[in-house]
Amino acid sequence: MEIKVKRVMLRHLQMKLKAPFTTSFGSFQKKEFILVEAIDEDGVSGWGESVAFPSPWYNEETVKTNWHIIEDFLLPLLFQAPIAHPEELQQRFSIIRKNQMAKAAIEGAIWDLFAKKQELPLHKALGGNKNRIEVGVSIGIQKSVDDLLRIIERYVQDGYRRIKIKIKPGWDVDVVREVRRRFPNVPLMADANSAYSLADIDRIKALDEFRLMMIEQPLASDDIVDHATLQAQIKTPICLDESIHSAEDARKAIQLGSCQIINIKIGRVGGLSEAKRIHDICQENNIPVWCGGMLEAGVGRAHNIAITTLDNFTMPGDTAASSHYWEKDIIVPEVVVRNGTITVPEQPGIGYEVDRRQVDIYTSYVKVYRP
Repeated sequence: MEIKVKRVMLRHLQMKLKAPFTTSFGSFQKKEFILVEAIDEDGVSGWGESVAFPSPWYNEETVKTNWHIIEDFLLPLLFQAPIAHPEELQQRFSIIRKNQMAKAAIEGAIWDLFAKKQELPLHKALGGNKNRIEVGVSIGIQKSVDDLLRIIERYVQDGYRRIKIKIKPGWDVDVVREVRRRFPNVPLMADANSAYSLADIDRIKALDEFRLMMIEQPLASDDIVDHATLQAQIKTPICLDESIHSAEDARKAIQLGSCQIINIKIGRVGGLSEAKRIHDICQENNIPVWCGGMLEAGVGRAHNIAITTLDNFTMPGDTAASSHYWEKDIIVPEVVVRNGTITVPEQPGIGYEVDRRQVDIYTSYVKVYRP
């Protein structure tokens, strides 16, 4: 069976967050993103979502650069020939350097379309076998420690299986100490978003006493060498995020001893196909993985759920409930978390219906492309 894409619709959406989300590199009041709809000759739609931010805080990509790369480079390559399997796109797109989030948005739509044509849930098309996944929640930097403790209390009561808090110099050791004092047994991790250097090694070592599951990306976003030096000197497992863009990056980081855990974000690594490859290399080397979040709306959230069903996703990911971020999401039903778990949908494709009426409300611009 071949997929013949007859048109692609790009929509520019803006969704207001329920509350600002603050990290070491910026604060977000709204989510601006591209929604991709790929439609085949039978009129079946596949959906993908770009996770790039409006500014190049997380990596070099932005919403505007994603639109440019998709429109001017990736769509012409997509339309070149029919597709037998979504994994073919990785090779087809390889002549375009980097721009992983743009590639992932298109590839995600084709994976959804492929699964629907096969009459399979996306997670089964990917090789996953879980019918329920464990999830945690990510909490941004707050105005006060008391505010942070109140938010954690709410999510602990909601049953989330892991709490992640953002840290940066000046909002780290003392904050984590207070969290641990209040919640001595909650599975807890700290995400630094590259806010430190080896000059801060004593401050990072001070986190060892708090029995953290991991410290995520403490050093530079493009580093694996200094992380190896740091991991050799601290007890807390290092989890790499921004440093890992490919299976080859994962192999090198594991070989150097740069980390004990890897966070897989579909957009960061260029799509579901490469996410699977990273998963497989980590599994072969006994490195557990989990699925990170990028403030996704419903389509991106559905892709995260699907990839998390693979065997080596053994740690709770960041795929919180839709209601954690949005007053109303763009999928039906919305993603619901019960007792820290999400039931994996069994309908073909991503398993959720896109709410076109809600999409229209959030859409500020739309453009249609044909071969």
